[in-house]
Amino acid sequence: METNQNNAPQTVNTVRIIAFIQSKFQAYSNALIKPIDASSLATFRVLFGALMVWEVYRYHQYDRIYRYYIEPKFFFPYEFFPFIAPLSGQGMYLVFFIMGLSALGIALGFFYRVSAITFFFTYTYVFLIDKAQYNNHYYLISLVAFLLIFVDAHRWASLDQLIRPDLRAEIVPRWHLLILRVQFFLVYFFGGVAKLNPDWLVAEPIRSWLQNRADYPVAGPFFASEMGAYFFAYGGLMFDLFIGTLLLWRRTRLLAFIGVLFFNLTNKWLFSIGIFPYAMIAATILFVEADWPRRVLRRAKVAIPKVTPPNYVAYKPWAVGFFSIFIALQILIPFRHWLYGGNVSWTEEGHRFAWHMKLRGKSADIRFFVTDPETEMTWEFDPRQNLTSRQLDKMATRPDMIIYYVHRLKEILEDNDIQDPIIYVESWASLNGRPYQQMVYPDYNLAAAPETILAPYDWVIPLRVGLFDEGDFLTIEDSED
Repeated sequence: METNQNNAPQTVNTVRIIAFIQSKFQAYSNALIKPIDASSLATFRVLFGALMVWEVYRYHQYDRIYRYYIEPKFFFPYEFFPFIAPLSGQGMYLVFFIMGLSALGIALGFFYRVSAITFFFTYTYVFLIDKAQYNNHYYLISLVAFLLIFVDAHRWASLDQLIRPDLRAEIVPRWHLLILRVQFFLVYFFGGVAKLNPDWLVAEPIRSWLQNRADYPVAGPFFASEMGAYFFAYGGLMFDLFIGTLLLWRRTRLLAFIGVLFFNLTNKWLFSIGIFPYAMIAATILFVEADWPRRVLRRAKVAIPKVTPPNYVAYKPWAVGFFSIFIALQILIPFRHWLYGGNVSWTEEGHRFAWHMKLRGKSADIRFFVTDPETEMTWEFDPRQNLTSRQLDKMATRPDMIIYYVHRLKEILEDNDIQDPIIYVESWASLNGRPYQQMVYPDYNLAAAPETILAPYDWVIPLRVGLFDEGDFLTIEDSED
């Protein structure tokens, strides 16, 4: 009896804890599925779709389809997608045509769900073909395209409304807007967190990039000054860390929007970063009240039901789970470089998908030496035989691409009756204007090194050269991040 009496309070406390957790989860779920006006989400859909049509046009205009996906003989696929390869012949032009057509469908809200799915798969397929083409805004576009598959961005200002009467309610669950808002918030915020590193805090590499623009009219002398370097370094840091919060707060929203325009248009002027600035400007529509576009156009206010209609979120647990898991992954993935240690801008381990934007300018000289163990003959292999200049420049500074290339070179050599070739790499690299230092141990047979995904590379020499060490400094060019 005494034991039962002692267990009774514990049982009551457990029940209370479970009930508390259930009540909080229910409140969380209800908040996510609460109906809101669909006009803000739909306006973003129109802007995003139009930008993607323009992006596809730019690939045609600058002949990038041929130069990036048809002309190269060799590609660097991502770790989990080694089977991804470009289509032969004129197939890649067809892919981009379908991509552009689906982007137009998104903008018009015409067969929206089919258009969103098609655009996501065609765009992400192209994105995964070659690491040498990686850019943060390509990754962001792929993420946004993925999210558009699941949200009802066609419930306002869409052609689908003419076909489907059920879309004319013009309301969506709150999480449809919120998940995109959080995604862009995290891009800004983690872009700021990544700038909290020793190089950026002393205005590198932004100082070197601005000095390359000293000949600009009017602003050139400011770009070349120390004041200009620190203004852009710390201004960019503070902007990224706080702009998301300032956009959410109504009292600071107008000032924040002016800041978004200045920051992104200045970046567009100074650096070659494609449509990224325009995409970030378009995303500000996600931070305003959900009915803001409707009020601007002075259209009749939509009736928001107090109780969520069941047909809007048919699978409530699925919606809540999807939202929670996606956001959790977007928070965790940018921190994965902590698994490796070392300077992430040097080793590149965990650099991608972490919003490390414009943080490093790198240049390298790389040479490959092959030894036939049977004849003991050694010769230098020229990677320009099967790599474009762009691919070679990217590979020379990225260890994961180096090891991939070495293993494919080993396979080529073995196909030519050179069994178990020994491959050494001589690589000298400079980070953010530092003097050159060796990046790969020159006596390490990389042909025998494993292609690891999560384990750090033991053949990469740690960064040992300080930012202000004496030596031959490099005038760095812009690095596309």
